[in-house]
Amino acid sequence: MDDERDYAAMIGDELANADAMRDSTPETVGVLRIKTANETLSEAQRRPDPTPLWLSLWYEGEVCCLFADSNLGKSIYAVQIGEVIAYTQKVLYFDFELSDKQFQLRYTDEQDHLYQFSNNFYRVEIDRESLDVANFEDLLINNIEAAALQYGAKVLIIDNLTWLCCNSEQGEDAGQFMKRLMALKKKHDLSLLIIAHTPKRNLSSPITANDLAGSKKLYNFFDSCFAIGQSAKDSGLRYIKQMKNRHGEFVYDAENVIVCQIEKIEAFLQFTTIGYATEREHLRRPTENDVSQDIISVKELNQQGLSVREIAKQLNMSKSKVHRILKC
Repeated sequence: MDDERDYAAMIGDELANADAMRDSTPETVGVLRIKTANETLSEAQRRPDPTPLWLSLWYEGEVCCLFADSNLGKSIYAVQIGEVIAYTQKVLYFDFELSDKQFQLRYTDEQDHLYQFSNNFYRVEIDRESLDVANFEDLLINNIEAAALQYGAKVLIIDNLTWLCCNSEQGEDAGQFMKRLMALKKKHDLSLLIIAHTPKRNLSSPITANDLAGSKKLYNFFDSCFAIGQSAKDSGLRYIKQMKNRHGEFVYDAENVIVCQIEKIEAFLQFTTIGYATEREHLRRPTENDVSQDIISVKELNQQGLSVREIAKQLNMSKSKVHRILKC
């Protein structure tokens, strides 16, 4: 009995010492913040769950990316998203693509009637005389931050990524840029939608993360991501595919893409949903010519000394497919 009491006392002392050590442990070590998992859960539970800004594709407090090939309607869809959000809060749409006249023509009907946007929707354009300013990227990000603060806007849409990060295709530069963007988000509790391009895509292949123009580092930094693809069975159709989501299950993945068409309704150019489908229904079936070209491309890149991984990334193929071709 004495031994049992001594053992129990020893265990009690060890637990007490552990509690004391935990209480005395600093919550920060340099740039690191340290908490127990239980403390993390408890504190997070007291904060509200993120609110969807657009379907399940973009949530409050996220840096989200919308990417697509040229002329598929990225800007049209981004304006549509911003206008819906502007019903309830201020939105700053940084339009670095269109002139004011081009924008006006998009939102004018055949009778020359203008679409009436929400008064919470602000379009921001760049002063073209400032393009040669030194440290242009730094100046632009600082001005975006100042504009958000001045107008009290928490939702920012930036069209497009190239203006923010001129070297977005360089891995190191892209990573540094995204760190600055994430810091801006956290500093002011912002929600950002960044529009980006893809290189010309093969319509027989599904959209993947590798289609985002630039470094894979960019994709890794985004909280969420979705893309617009062109239907191979009808050039007038578009489909929207959810690529990345940190707030629950994927709703609009390859098995349930949103099928849309672009039309102007009462002076408002917009995507209208006509249904849902699998992505493969809207992909072009590879022809014998496509297969032959894949073989030629893989072998040419292999002769140039590229690795299997590099070839797969450049041609948007799986590594296993590259292996099979090289074994033939």
